[in-house]
Amino acid sequence: MSSGFRLLTTPLLLWSFLSLSLFSSASIINHAAGSRLLLRAVNSGGDQPDFALDLNATNFDAVLKDTPATFAIVEFFAHWCPACRNYKPQYEKVARLFNGANAVHPGIILMTRVDCANKINTNLCDKFSISHYPTLFWGPPSKFVGGSWNGKDEKSKIVSIEDGRTSDRLLKWINTQLGSSYKLEDEKYENDELLQSNFSDPGQIARAVYDVEEATSLAFDIILENKMIKQETRATLIKFMQLMTAHHPSRRCRRGSADILVNFDDLYPSNILSPSEKNNTQHGGLTKFEICGKEVPRGYWMFCRGSKNGTRGFSCGLWVLLHSLSVRVENEESQMAFTSICDFIHKFFACEECSQHFYNMCSRVSTPFTTTRDFVLWLWTAHNEVNERLKSTEALYSTGDPKFPKSIWPSRHLCPECYTTARDRDGDWDREEVYKFLGRYYGQMLVSLYMEKEKSLFGQAQMKIRAVSDDLIQSTNALVVPVGAAVGIAVASCLFGALACFWRSQQKNRKYFHKPQLLKIV
Repeated sequence: MSSGFRLLTTPLLLWSFLSLSLFSSASIINHAAGSRLLLRAVNSGGDQPDFALDLNATNFDAVLKDTPATFAIVEFFAHWCPACRNYKPQYEKVARLFNGANAVHPGIILMTRVDCANKINTNLCDKFSISHYPTLFWGPPSKFVGGSWNGKDEKSKIVSIEDGRTSDRLLKWINTQLGSSYKLEDEKYENDELLQSNFSDPGQIARAVYDVEEATSLAFDIILENKMIKQETRATLIKFMQLMTAHHPSRRCRRGSADILVNFDDLYPSNILSPSEKNNTQHGGLTKFEICGKEVPRGYWMFCRGSKNGTRGFSCGLWVLLHSLSVRVENEESQMAFTSICDFIHKFFACEECSQHFYNMCSRVSTPFTTTRDFVLWLWTAHNEVNERLKSTEALYSTGDPKFPKSIWPSRHLCPECYTTARDRDGDWDREEVYKFLGRYYGQMLVSLYMEKEKSLFGQAQMKIRAVSDDLIQSTNALVVPVGAAVGIAVASCLFGALACFWRSQQKNRKYFHKPQLLKIV
């Protein structure tokens, strides 16, 4: 009897744990609601703002999970510690280089701190075996998510920084790790190694997925701030958001677009007529929605970062978004995607001259698209046409980016097989090779960082589930059963419970001549 009971309860305990794990993962998303405020706080008010982010147990995992930075530094300190107070200005000097909208070298290192004297952080500090203050750790952000450190695991990706007690020594330690030559005196757009590699390194497009999120969020903010949603533009926005819901390269932007679409008819009814109703809707409707999540926008550009103020940025991010949408649509969707993009730029891109030029290129297309290939190549041709037009204008007024001059794209360095001759001239293209390149570049390569991060986090979650499952089996001293049998028992238990609930509801319904109406879930 006892053995049978254990045999039955063990898989049910495992089943319950998995459910709780999934619930806990969903709860992390709620904590992320505050991460946007944290990421933007470094720019808000005060003569000397803190550049390092203050984290606690409620947002630690969420912020580190969502950061686009390649590495993270976490300082564990105590606010009552005199040495920690004296160290803070040293830490801030380095954080200035990497954190915030005006970071000199953005997207490389996220510098954070956790106050172990705050009781809410006690368990978090214990997980990292904090025995003295301040203590600094370095590692990939994903390794901190749900992670720990005890100094015994030689294979751990989290490393203790032993020589970082001054800003000079900390930056020297960072340079040694990265093989970089950052200096405390570096200023924005100077000595920027990221800019030098952007133009020639095809792998850098992986960083652009964060710029696509930034551009999507900024475009949405511009639409709301300028009250551009009107009766005559409403359908255009819906079509474009349907396209983004299906094919945006960022999962959180797809999810945010879907949330807005579900609520769109309530927020912007098609029969709104009076100006007062329009204004009320504009201010009280979509402003509560974040199209790419609370953590976006971040306030800075990575792949689309220019070498001086006012260059690249938003327009670059928007182009990457359009190209990434084009390579993801199916053949039968190509014409719909074409009209959606053309109408969206025409009605919602606030640069009037730019939007009109783009719409003129759209108007020259006389035959509907029937294949993804033709649509992808048309957008590529249109982009190069824009580059040619802007190249002469920027040369005339000296308004271009000197490190990123407008040119025919892709360059021979990025795609040598795209060219049919030794000269880089428009028209000397192997269009089939260009199509293959665009598919790789704006397809798999663009989202490769996302995929790696999700794979890493999934692997960590699987290891924890196995560890806890083993503990449960050992602690219950139950018989060891095959996994398939355990799952079968759990599923059978669920089905039995559902059958019992159905039977009870049928018994209750017999009391009524007319069955009670179910509430409609809105």
